[in-house]
Amino acid sequence: DYMTKYFDGSIEELEQRVATKLSDYRYQHSLRVRDYAKKLASKNGVDVEQAEVAALVHDYAKERTDEEFLAVIQNKHMDPDLAKWGNYIWHGVVGAEIIHDELGIDDRHILNAVREHTTGAGSDMTLLSQVLFMADYLEIGRTFPGVEKARQITDQSLAAGVRYQIVHTVLRLVQKETAIYPKSITTYNYWLRQA
Repeated sequence: DYMTKYFDGSIEELEQRVATKLSDYRYQHSLRVRDYAKKLASKNGVDVEQAEVAALVHDYAKERTDEEFLAVIQNKHMDPDLAKWGNYIWHGVVGAEIIHDELGIDDRHILNAVREHTTGAGSDMTLLSQVLFMADYLEIGRTFPGVEKARQITDQSLAAGVRYQIVHTVLRLVQKETAIYPKSITTYNYWLRQA
């Protein structure tokens, strides 16, 4: 039960703080993402402790009400366009603010990784952010068609994994005729030319 420089307390204390704000279903997902993120981090030269903290908190705000997210957008003077989206976007982009304020986590790389874990990012996406993006997609509870292929690709190359995920996510959203957050398109356009 070690102390971490990214949170004022131990990893076990951080787990407890996260658990109190999530359903058991969502908390167990967060633990599986943590396990996968640590593996990907050590394989890709990313600070394993930083990846562990980012993974544990990535869905910390997932089960908040729309009203709470909208209040944060307003109170923090965030981009007013955010109000037009929903939990899928808010729990990362707005959730990072909640994580900062409630958990006292202020490492900007962790907060950015949380902001980007659903949409990804383009040329400025750090390895830490890529690790969290992929761990959330690939954790062992995931069973979607193609997950094994995606795991194999990501084992070979983290960048190839990011490319695979964003292409397949955009494809799925288009098939569902769902609006796509502009940042996801930026991510898609960037990674399409990578790997």
